[in-house]
Amino acid sequence: MPYSPGGWPTLPAMMLTRAAEWADRPLFRHWQDGAWRSVPWGAFAMQVAAVAAFLRARGVAPGDRVLLVSENRPEFPIADTAIMAIGAITVPTYTTNLAADHAHILRDSGARAAIVSTRRLAERVLEGAALAGGLDLLVCAEDPPSAPGLAAHGWAEALAARGDVAALRAAAEQASAESLACLIYTSGTGGLPKGVMLPHRALLANRTGVLPLAERLGLAGKPYLSFLPLSHSYEHTVGGFLLPSIGMEVVYSRGADRLSQEFAEIRPAVITAVPRLFEVLRGRILAGLEKEKAWKRALFERAVALGLRRLDGPPLGLLERLQDAVLDRLVREKTRARFGGRLQAMVSGGARLDPELSGFFMALGLPVLQGYGQTEAGPVVSVNLPWANRRHTVGPPLKGVECRIAEDGEVLIRGDLVMTGYWNNPEATAAALVPASGENRPWLHTGDVGVMEEGYLRITDRKKDFIKTLGGDMVSPAKIESLLMAEPEIHQAVIAGEGRPALVALIVPAEGMAGRTGEAVRRVNAKLPTIERIRHFAETEPFTIENGLLTPTMKVKRRAAVEARAAEIEALWD
Repeated sequence: MPYSPGGWPTLPAMMLTRAAEWADRPLFRHWQDGAWRSVPWGAFAMQVAAVAAFLRARGVAPGDRVLLVSENRPEFPIADTAIMAIGAITVPTYTTNLAADHAHILRDSGARAAIVSTRRLAERVLEGAALAGGLDLLVCAEDPPSAPGLAAHGWAEALAARGDVAALRAAAEQASAESLACLIYTSGTGGLPKGVMLPHRALLANRTGVLPLAERLGLAGKPYLSFLPLSHSYEHTVGGFLLPSIGMEVVYSRGADRLSQEFAEIRPAVITAVPRLFEVLRGRILAGLEKEKAWKRALFERAVALGLRRLDGPPLGLLERLQDAVLDRLVREKTRARFGGRLQAMVSGGARLDPELSGFFMALGLPVLQGYGQTEAGPVVSVNLPWANRRHTVGPPLKGVECRIAEDGEVLIRGDLVMTGYWNNPEATAAALVPASGENRPWLHTGDVGVMEEGYLRITDRKKDFIKTLGGDMVSPAKIESLLMAEPEIHQAVIAGEGRPALVALIVPAEGMAGRTGEAVRRVNAKLPTIERIRHFAETEPFTIENGLLTPTMKVKRRAAVEARAAEIEALWD
């Protein structure tokens, strides 16, 4: 396929060039032994070269797939870059994967080597490997477990290998942009995870598309708080390569329970998150507000109301503008301080962000930007801009991204960011990558339904995720579930009703809200047309990773949940 050339042919060429230019600049910051530790670019390059030499000496060859299982820590991008630098293909997988998940990915990808952060995670990988035909090579940052026929090594042994940074960089600069960088498996919400083949040019195209935004914001030298797992396609591209390459320091969060502390401590300029995190943050703010005096709650509510007026209109009057200015100092400034006081972008992706939820933060002066992407597209397709933010949309497509709407409403994407195809799955590849008549270059069929509005993309539904009721009405469960989960009483929700006269819902209450979700359902029903209203509902046990009903990025597996809780759903009709 003819794709346009980029400045660097491969990700390791980019990263090792930056290391030569910025040897003493901080690249990573991570928590170790009770303190924040820094890894400069120069040390990163030396460790990449050492691990690359170690892997090559152990027989890892160009085209080989190498499983990478780790929390967000410096070892992940070091291993990732080293694997790619020798022409091998990284297969990042979640630390929450069960043995069966690892078995599927190992069997499908054909990976025979793995780099894992902890002994506990390594043991789970080996359980999966035993189901998939074994593993030849294991590198573990802790004391590695053993298995018959397995060559197991510690991370320190890999770092002790003699690497040549200059030679590795030269080789990376000669490699093809079309060679595969990574094989990232989809979350499996619609069935078995598929391996998405992403060449170097796809991730580099994302960088080219985001660069104008990053340059205008002046992000070089500022901290980025990395919270989403690096095995997720978004964090893998943005936090693993894109933001470091423009000069941001990547700070690895210690986890959700430390985020509030880290906002104040790190004072990040950028964070990225999924909508669920924004729901949790809003819940914490509102819970704290409940403990305040009535006059403080009234000031907060007035600040939100006037902030929404500034966003949506009608324009504020003179007295309201004066009130708004005072409330900015009394309320919004304190709220911004809770997030470190210098946030320039809070980017949301991975699922639909309810405009009411984003409006809450934006009304308080926090720069929430909704974006859109797919693993199959690098993954970033579009993002709102701080100076032109339309929160009901997912923003304009990035530079270099062609976007059009098919006759049936499906969003089609074309450009350097698009995948090569699905690993070992030519049928799925042919269905997803379809050239237009008389054209060579394919369009990616996203499966999402949307519209373009003055250059901004608005996603309305998933093409395949409709429920057809007994009356023949087509209803989007994702829309209703999103509205339900935006309510403070509700943690998770699944809608059912295929072939039935109306819809029903299984609801997981938020913490402390058991038995109190009925009012939330009534509020949501009041916003919906009759055919989309929930006729019956019941509270249910949480959908979790452990019971196989939740993806590592906190998305409920709808189809699996409906099947697993079929008896509960059926009872709602009795």
